[in-house]
Parts: sequence; structure tokens; C-alpha cells
Amino acid sequence: MEQSIRTQPPGPRRRPPGRGAADAAVPGPSSPPDSRLRTASGIRAVPRPRLRLRLPVGRSRPRTGRPARLTAIGAGVAAVAGMLVVAGVDRLLFDGLGVLFGLGYLVVCFQLAVRVRSCDLPAAPISGPIAFAAALVLVQPVAAHGVTGQVVALASGLALRAGWLFTGTGLAAAIVAARFVAQRRFRRTR
Repeated sequence: MEQSIRTQPPGPRRRPPGRGAADAAVPGPSSPPDSRLRTASGIRAVPRPRLRLRLPVGRSRPRTGRPARLTAIGAGVAAVAGMLVVAGVDRLLFDGLGVLFGLGYLVVCFQLAVRVRSCDLPAAPISGPIAFAAALVLVQPVAAHGVTGQVVALASGLALRAGWLFTGTGLAAAIVAARFVAQRRFRRTR
């Protein structure tokens, strides 16, 4: 009786004796692929070729199925991360939060609305403004210290960038509403 793979010692598997000359010609895993073996009758045998796993290099496989979707929590995390990156780049390049920050917010809102799961559609227009405010609090410089200074800086930052905030939120809400209506129509036709 042959032992289980788990109980065998490492190395080549031992075959039970008495199987014949055909089994003796099969190379073990430790022998090189181009070596030749002698059987019990003295005839040289060529080992079987080994199977190789070929992975595509430089080419991507064609996508099958539906694209990956964001959950509600994933949308919030992606929104905050995206806005912090955009705010950091805008602050480094232009020494403040300006047009690049607003355009980045529009892109983040668009991507959230397009990539969120169907059952988590309300998360896209909600997580965008939260990420906008979080980026303002964390990246925008504050003149006065303390809680009052932070609140005043946030309120003035939101007021100065209200156009970007309303445009991005409206874009996300419009895309989410269109997806919701399309989803309802698709369910009715089924």
C-alpha cells in the first residue's frame, strides 16, 4: 500500500516493486529533463516531457464578466484617498488649493458614481462632499489655532469652493439617478 503524500519524506516518490520494466523507465522529479535512463532489460528510454505552465507576458487576458464595483465603505475610502492625493498635489504644485483641486473633485465624484455597486448607489453622492471637507481640513492651512480656527477655516474653504462642491455632487447624483432608473427598467423587462 502506498503512503500518503503528507506522510512521505521529502524527495522522489518510491514506487512499489514488481510493476515491470515500463515503470523503471519513467524519470523521477529529481532527475534532469534531458537525461536518459536504462530499464531493467538494458534498453535506453527517453523520459516524458514535463508540463510547463505558460503565463502571458506583456499581454493582459481579455476581461470577462462585470467590472469590479466599490462597496459603500470602499467608495468612502476611495473618495477620501483620491481627494487627499489631489489636494496634496495641488498644494505642492501651486501652494494652495485651487482649480486642480476642483477638477480633481469632479473626477473623483464621476468615478465614484460610475464604480459604486448598484445596491450602494446613495454612497456616491454622500461620500464625495465628506471627502471634499476632509481634504480641506487636513491640507488647507489654518491661520488661527484651536477648534474655532478649524471650523472657520472649513466654513470659509467650503464657501469659496461651493461651485466645485455643488457641481461634483450634482454630477454624482445625476449619474446615480440615471443608473437607478436604468436598473429599474432592466428589472421590469425581465
